[in-house]
Amino acid sequence: MCKYYISGGFPLRGTVKAGGNKNAALPCIAAAILTDEEVILKNIPAIEDVSVMCSILQDLGVTVVFLDNNTIKFKATNILSKIPADKARDIRASILFAGPVLARTGKVILPPPGGDVIGRRRLDTHFLALTALGARVEIDGVFSIVANKLVGDDIFLDEASVTATENAIMAAVLAEGMTVLRNAASEPHVQDLCNMLNAMGAKITGIGSNILYIEGVKKLHGAEFRIGSDFMEVGSLIGLAAVTKGDIVIQDAGVEHLRMVKLAFAKLGISWETDGDDIRVYPNQKMEVSNDLGGMIPKIDDAPWPGFPADLTSIVTVVATQVKGTVLIHEKLFESRMFFVDKLIEMGAKIVLCDPHRAVVSGPAVLHGSRLTSPDVRAGMAMVIAALCAEGDSVIDNIYQIERGYEGLCSKLASLGAQIERR
Repeated sequence: MCKYYISGGFPLRGTVKAGGNKNAALPCIAAAILTDEEVILKNIPAIEDVSVMCSILQDLGVTVVFLDNNTIKFKATNILSKIPADKARDIRASILFAGPVLARTGKVILPPPGGDVIGRRRLDTHFLALTALGARVEIDGVFSIVANKLVGDDIFLDEASVTATENAIMAAVLAEGMTVLRNAASEPHVQDLCNMLNAMGAKITGIGSNILYIEGVKKLHGAEFRIGSDFMEVGSLIGLAAVTKGDIVIQDAGVEHLRMVKLAFAKLGISWETDGDDIRVYPNQKMEVSNDLGGMIPKIDDAPWPGFPADLTSIVTVVATQVKGTVLIHEKLFESRMFFVDKLIEMGAKIVLCDPHRAVVSGPAVLHGSRLTSPDVRAGMAMVIAALCAEGDSVIDNIYQIERGYEGLCSKLASLGAQIERR
């Protein structure tokens, strides 16, 4: 299995284009099932998770054609209703087939999904929403979901789950009558899904808010749709530029989605210039914690959109190790996401892990190269950032996890001057 071999301590400089939003690509790919006409998706990242989703579609009988590395054409003339177990285990996003397959065929057999091991990731909200629309759910090693007819309802989700919101939306667009979806997730990737479905003939309003109004239609048609930029990748590149004392221009950065990210990085003395939809992370950053009023230690904590994204907590934790001062990182959503910090501590980071959700980081600390293993997509990227700002050489194993979420990462970083090899 391939590894990353990294020599740290080199400033990164140059221009790089942000890839498409992984978390938008996956539900939009699943949504292609909702019509028997052609759907063309653009700006799809060429990553492992996309490959697995497309492979599942092909197993379901969907025609999948790659028009280029980032453009895919789908045609779901007739589809099956059973998700293959081996591929479902490969990817958390396999759960996203529940809503569209159910809406299209009236039934779906879904094995438990796989994906990152970052704590308990309950599925209850998905099935409560589908049940409210008229589905019956049975669990016997697999999830069997059946609906003679889906009927709209006024649904209050018991948590603002992104994927549960997306499943409910995809089922409701073909349900009879009006669905009101309350406490809905509103992340940019949820907005992309809604906009794509509207381009296909759905009637969704309230996009970007926590209350969605979905008037069911009898049939959706084909469409072309371009997903937005991956603000998780953009946030990762911002952190990488800062800790390597680099000078990076990030094109197509999706500036409108970086407002909370900008506030969080400002607490660490990091900022950037904006030019249209491009940003420049310039050298000579302040790199110093800005205390709260009264000299109190500041906190960076994640929250549902428009709060700070949970997927960037691993990134901001590494960045904080290179900043003068002390900050509390509070990851509220997943019990195991912060456990990767023991590897940072071995590299020389000054971190106190208070409990599974909170870490106190003091800096700046001189990090030293190490042998690392990526536990999940975002922690793996955090390790890449740590290795690139560390003294000496590092080796990162299990890079499959990293490449599930970052397209062409090794070549992209090498183009900026990073000393990184994939072999």
